[in-house]
Amino acid sequence: MAQWSREEIEETFQRHQDLVVEIGRSWDWARYGELFTEDATYTEHLYGKMSGRKKISEWIASTMDVFPGSEMPFYPVTWHSIDVDKGWVFSEIMNRMKDPGDGSIHEAPCITILRYGGGGQWSNEEDAYNPMNFMPMVQQYIQRCHELGTISDDARVFAKNMNWELA
Repeated sequence: MAQWSREEIEETFQRHQDLVVEIGRSWDWARYGELFTEDATYTEHLYGKMSGRKKISEWIASTMDVFPGSEMPFYPVTWHSIDVDKGWVFSEIMNRMKDPGDGSIHEAPCITILRYGGGGQWSNEEDAYNPMNFMPMVQQYIQRCHELGTISDDARVFAKNMNWELA
């Protein structure tokens, strides 16, 4: 028997998406913690595991202030599925860079698993993606920005540190 209704989980997932859009506009990433219970955990396969709402907020705010996060304001959901019995949401979320100036889209997928904790908050988030897909996307984005003359200093330094030639 399910502990929560599909509607409650779906509403929480929609609130999650709405807040991410709002944060992408305001760049107040510390607010991301609002989505989680006080004792929540967040597992990001590249960065490790964070425990507690405060730690999650601090981590995401600092991560999103550094390239490539600093130029990645969009996270459209391409699909999601809810396991009502477990209170889990499985989704594919695109990590999309800002427009380099020509309307082109530069994005890579991330599989996100959210575990519902009740009260409109998640008790856990786990993100999984393939860096072998992500890094070429970032490289293409930087190259396109360079070609258009819209490349940021942070993107230029990132490319240099990665030993990427800008043509």
